[in-house]
Amino acid sequence: MRRQKLSHIFKNNTALPLFTKRLLLVIGLLLVIFTPTDALAQDLPDSTSVVIPRASRDTARVAMDSLFTQPVNIAQRDSISGDSLVPDQEVIADVVDYFGKDYVFINRRENKVYLYNEAFVTYQDMKIEAGIIVLDYNKNEVTAKGIVDTAGTYTQMPVFTQGQSEVEPDSIIFNFDTQKALIYNSRTVQNGFRVRGEVAKKVNDSVVYMSNVRFTTSENVDDPEYYFYARKVKFVPKKKIVTGLTNMYIADVPTPIGLPFAFFPLTEDRKSGFILPLIGEDNDRGFFFQNFGYYIPIADYADLTVMGDYFTNGSYGVRVESAYRVRYKFNGNLSFRFENNLTSERGFPDFAQQTIYNLRWNHSQDTKANPNSRFSASVNLGSSQFYRQSVNQNNTANFLNNNLSSSVSYTKVFQGNPQINLALTATHTQNSQTEQISMTLPTFTGNVSRVFPFAPKSGSKKGILQNINLQYDVQAINQYNTTDSLFFRPEMFRDARLGARHTIPITTNFKVLNYLSASVSANYQETWVFKTFEQSFDPELNEGAGGVAIDTIRGFDSYRTYNFSASVGTTIYGNFPMGLKKDSTTRKIQAIRHVLRPTISYSNTPSFDQFYDEYTAQVAGTPDMEEVVQYSRFENTLYGAPSNFASSNIGLSISNTIEAKVRDKDTTATEPKKIMLLNNLSFSTNYNLLADSLNLAPISFRGSLPVLPKLDLNFGGSLDPYALNNNNQRIDMLNINNGGSLFRLTDFNMSMNYAFNSKDFFTGGATDEDRLDNETFRNGGRPDDLFGNSNDFGNNARNRNQNEDKADPTEFQRYRYSFPWDLRLAYTITYSNRQRENTISSHSLMFSGNVELSPRWSVGASSGYDFTNKGFTFTQFRFNRDLESWNMNFTWVPFSNRSSWYFYIGISADVLSDIKYDKQRRPDQRL
Repeated sequence: MRRQKLSHIFKNNTALPLFTKRLLLVIGLLLVIFTPTDALAQDLPDSTSVVIPRASRDTARVAMDSLFTQPVNIAQRDSISGDSLVPDQEVIADVVDYFGKDYVFINRRENKVYLYNEAFVTYQDMKIEAGIIVLDYNKNEVTAKGIVDTAGTYTQMPVFTQGQSEVEPDSIIFNFDTQKALIYNSRTVQNGFRVRGEVAKKVNDSVVYMSNVRFTTSENVDDPEYYFYARKVKFVPKKKIVTGLTNMYIADVPTPIGLPFAFFPLTEDRKSGFILPLIGEDNDRGFFFQNFGYYIPIADYADLTVMGDYFTNGSYGVRVESAYRVRYKFNGNLSFRFENNLTSERGFPDFAQQTIYNLRWNHSQDTKANPNSRFSASVNLGSSQFYRQSVNQNNTANFLNNNLSSSVSYTKVFQGNPQINLALTATHTQNSQTEQISMTLPTFTGNVSRVFPFAPKSGSKKGILQNINLQYDVQAINQYNTTDSLFFRPEMFRDARLGARHTIPITTNFKVLNYLSASVSANYQETWVFKTFEQSFDPELNEGAGGVAIDTIRGFDSYRTYNFSASVGTTIYGNFPMGLKKDSTTRKIQAIRHVLRPTISYSNTPSFDQFYDEYTAQVAGTPDMEEVVQYSRFENTLYGAPSNFASSNIGLSISNTIEAKVRDKDTTATEPKKIMLLNNLSFSTNYNLLADSLNLAPISFRGSLPVLPKLDLNFGGSLDPYALNNNNQRIDMLNINNGGSLFRLTDFNMSMNYAFNSKDFFTGGATDEDRLDNETFRNGGRPDDLFGNSNDFGNNARNRNQNEDKADPTEFQRYRYSFPWDLRLAYTITYSNRQRENTISSHSLMFSGNVELSPRWSVGASSGYDFTNKGFTFTQFRFNRDLESWNMNFTWVPFSNRSSWYFYIGISADVLSDIKYDKQRRPDQRL
C-alpha cells in the first residue's frame, strides 16, 4: 500500500523539496556505482501502455530508475530557495489512497502512476477498482480497465463506486477536477433495475447521460430474458430514468411494445403516482377499466391507495386501502370496498342490480410498546354476498366459509395484589347463508384475580382453609341482533339488548387420604337488565281468537342465582411389562402403560321460581277451557331467565390414555421409544337425583387414535340408555328392557387430517409450511389450500408469489434425486340416530396437493368427494411457471356454479408490476 498526499509531488509544475532532492541524488549516485549498466537501461512504458514487470523485477527499483530519466542540475537546484516561491494551489484536495498488487509504477516524465493487478484508487467518496489503473496528474484523470489473461478472458473489470452508487463498466475515465466520467459498457443496479449502457457520460454526482442502453430486472444483465432498449437515456441514480424512443425486447427479439419516450421512477422513497388499469371485457357488464387508481404516501408511517372500476353497462366499484406502521409501537392495514353491480342492461328482463361492500381492518400492537395495555383489531364485515358477487376478487376459501367475524379490543392491566384486568371489546359475527348478524357494541369485562384470605404469609398453602380463594368477575354487554338488510338502520338499534352479570366464585381444594384430589366451590351471580317483558292473554288478538300480548317494560331490573359443586378425582397408573425383564431389551414392545383418571362430582342448583309469574289463557281450539301459563319477565333478555327447575346431579367421568414403550430403531439410543396407542378416551354422564324421570343423561364419549405419524383419528359420540316410543320420543324405560341393546348410539362423528410431503420420505425434498399470514386465515378460514387458493385481481401483481416459492438455482443439480410434492387429506363422517332416522348426514373426503414437475414448473389441485350427495366438491386446478424475471399462473375451476378460470403473466419485479397481461372468465352470477 502506498498512501501519500499526492498534491505535494504530483501537482502541475511539480517541484521536490530541496532536502528530498539532495537525498535522492546521493542514493542515485550510490546506485550508479553499485548497479550494473543494463539495470539502468530498462525501457519505460509509453503513454498508452502499461509494462508488466518480470517476476524478478523489483518494483521499488523500477520506480527509482524512473526518477533519474530527467537530468539533474545540482547547481540549479542549490540556487533555488525553498521559501522564495509561493506554492501553487493544490488541485487534489484530499488524500488519495492507491494500491497495485504486482507493482506501482511512477513515471516522472509523463507525470503518471501505473497500478497493476487488483488495483484500486480511493479519493473522498469515490473508489475505483480494476486490473489496471493509470493516474494522469497532467490532466488530473484516472483511467481504469480490466486485464486480458493468458486464456484471452477479460478479467478484473472496473468497479466504480461513488457514494451509494455502483457501476461495473468495461473501462472508465474519471476527472478529479470536474468530477465527470466517461464510462464504457457500464453496468449498475438501481432499485431493482439493472442498467447496461455502451457509453455513459457522468456529468455530475446526480446526472448520467447514456447511449444504446439496456435496462431490465433480470438477474443476468449481459444475457437477459427481456430488456428495454433505448438509444438515449438520462439517468439520475436513485431517482429516475428518462428515455427517448424505447422498445421492449424478449429473447433479443424486438416486440411491438414501444414508446416514443418513457419515464421509470427509481426512488427508494414512496412517491405519489397513478396505478395503471386492467382493460378487458365481461359478458354481463361489457368493457371495463378495472383497478385504475392513485397511490398517495400520506406520511412516513402511512399510505393511501384509491382505486376504481368502471363497466360500460354502468357498474362501478371503489376501493380504498391504507397501510400504516410505527416501529416498535403498532402496525396495521385498512381496506374498504364498495361495488354497484348491474347485470345486463336497464329495460331488459334479465336486468339486476346489487350493492355490496366489505370492510377489513387489522391492527396489532408491539408487545414491548406497553406491557400493561394493548389494543388490537381484526375486522371483516360487510355484505353477506360480497365474496360471491364481487367482480374484483375470487376468494374461494372465503366463499366456502359461511361465517364472518370481527373483534376490536382494548385491555388494561393494573399490577398489584390482587391484579385487576379490564377489557373493552366490540365483536361481530355474521352468517353469509342466513344473513343473520350479531354485534356487541361494546362488551366490558372486569376481573379481580384470585385472593387467598387465609393463606400463610410464607410457605405453601395446605388444607381446606388455606386454599380457600375467591375472585370477582363482571361482564356488561350491549348486543344487537339484526339482518343484512337492516344493518346499521334504526330498526337495528331499536331492538338492542343491554345487560350485566356479576360473578363471585369461591373455591378450595385439598387432598383426601393422600391419593384423592378434592375440590369444593360455590358460585354467586347477580344479573342486571334494563328491559323486561310482561306477558298477558288478550282475547281480542288474532281477529278475536286470542293471543299473548307482550309489553316491554323499560327500566332497571335484576335477579340473583347461586349453585354449589364438589368433585373428587385421582390418577391410577398401570404398567404391564411384556415378557421377562432379562430379555426386555430384545423385544420390540417392552412395556405398556395405562393411565386412568376417574372423577366423581356433585352439583346442586336450586329453583328460582320467585322470578316467574302466571297468567290464564284459553286453550287453542277449545274456547271454554283455560290453562295456567308460567313465564318469567326475564325471558328474551340478554342472559335469559333463571331456571325454575331444581337440579341435584351426580356426575361421573373416566379418561384413559394408553402408551407403549418400544425398542428404538436407533441402535445408539439408550432409552426405549414411547408411542401413543390411545389418547384421551373419555366417557362422561350425570344422574339427576331430583328429576321425576329420565334421570340418567346420555353417555358422551370422545377420543383420539394415532394411526400413523402426524395422522390421528378423532372420534366422538353419545350413547342413550333410554328407549323411544312409537312417536320417536324418549320414554322412562331402559332400552334393554324394551327389547333393545344396552345403549342406543344416537350420534357419532369421526374425522382425520393428514398432511405429508416428499421430505417425509426423501432427504432433500422441498419444504412446505402453512402460510398463516393470509387473508383467508385472518377471516376465519383454513391456513392451507385445501379449499383452493384465492385470486385477488387487484392485488395479483403484488401478491403473485404468495403461494409459490421462487426456484433456487442450486435445485437444478439435484432434481434427479428429489421430486418435491405435498398432499393434504381431510376425511369426516357424521352419523345421526336420535329419533330412528339412522342417517349419515355428512360424509366427505377432501384433498389438495402440489407437485413441482421441474424447478420452475409446479401444478396443484384441490378437490373432494361428497359420499352423501354422490358428487365432487369444489374443485380447483392450479398451474404456475416461474419464468425467471416473469411469472405465469393459471387457475381453473372446471365445474360447479363457480366455474371460472384466470390467467396471468407479468414481470415479477415490483418496479414493473404494471407490465402484465391477465384474462379471466368469472362465474356466471345467474347460477
